[in-house]
Amino acid sequence: MTAMFELLKTDATSKARLGRLTTTRGVIDTPIFMPVGTQASVKALDSRELLEMGTQILLGNTYHLNIRPGLDIIRAAGDLHKFMNWPYPILTDSGGFQVFSLAKIRKIKEHGVEFRSHLDGSMLFIGPKESMEIQRVLASDIAMAFDECPAHDCTPHVAQDAVERTIRWAAECREQPRAAGQFVFGICQGGVNPELREKCAKAIVAMDFDGYAIGGVSVGEPEPEMMKAVELAEPFLPANKARYAMGLGTPAQLVELVARGVDMFDCVLPTRVARNGTAFTRKGTFSVKGGAVKADFNPIEEGCECFACKSFTRAYIRHLLNVNEILGLRLVSIHNSHHYMKVMADIRHHIAAGTFAEFRREFAATYVPSQKILTARVKASLKADDRG
Repeated sequence: MTAMFELLKTDATSKARLGRLTTTRGVIDTPIFMPVGTQASVKALDSRELLEMGTQILLGNTYHLNIRPGLDIIRAAGDLHKFMNWPYPILTDSGGFQVFSLAKIRKIKEHGVEFRSHLDGSMLFIGPKESMEIQRVLASDIAMAFDECPAHDCTPHVAQDAVERTIRWAAECREQPRAAGQFVFGICQGGVNPELREKCAKAIVAMDFDGYAIGGVSVGEPEPEMMKAVELAEPFLPANKARYAMGLGTPAQLVELVARGVDMFDCVLPTRVARNGTAFTRKGTFSVKGGAVKADFNPIEEGCECFACKSFTRAYIRHLLNVNEILGLRLVSIHNSHHYMKVMADIRHHIAAGTFAEFRREFAATYVPSQKILTARVKASLKADDRG
């Protein structure tokens, strides 16, 4: 493989990019959204459904998969792809976010973090070496460097220390063995501090990783700070490598982040809010559980080509949700996940056609953000034990 990422086109009115990410298990068209499969499963969805809606790559998690089912089971299965019957690309989070968000008791050391398991309180240790070894066994196509992800409202001193550790740990990750064909992305931290973002980005880029992530943008921060963090990091990331904003976001946020030069995204919102009966549409969100749709025999969204919308009505899905039938949350999860894939496909189409500016304006004009969903995004980012 001579080139992992190929930049195909840039938008004339923004920093939006059309690209192609090549892995040993498939080619990924960017900008792309990655459904979250923390525990080797995208909640309520199976491989066939994910493929039918156009999924090209999934996300798995190092921390959780190392605890359950454990590396012995993954080794016996062959790798994570074989274990979960997904022969296509997978990106694995390093586990750093979980370590710093889940562990009530932890001790940061030179080469990693000692902490207690969120499940049984047992003492565990994970650092660059351990994280990369777990990801090597999982055999993900893209492994993430182990970093420190502090809270968005941490003190300047804490943010400075986090950047220093992230840089030091990234260098350690860079030297670890990899699975065959595995790429490694470095992560840029620094919050909304311009000097720290620049320092971290430049240091990580100097290590020549295969791609770069903007971390610390799904840690409970307000949306303006999220956008600012991306804007601070992006200028220092090379144009010939993929850029990944971790843990984001709502459909409207994805459109705006693409306009700021980001290529890859993941977020738990499609399936998480679906389990509460909330559906995404191009105009915003609405509750399928609400009494207003009790006798509404239209699909969740007119014109949607997902299985749920082609097969069932709002009234029927509302009934399923209100009597706690599992099919109800599955159908809303199918619709929401399909909706995210369609938004990304439309973004790619409009960048290619040179009409992204018009698409962006129309999307912003018709999509009504839900404060409830924005709050759910924050809560989802902070509840790392159940990322889906």
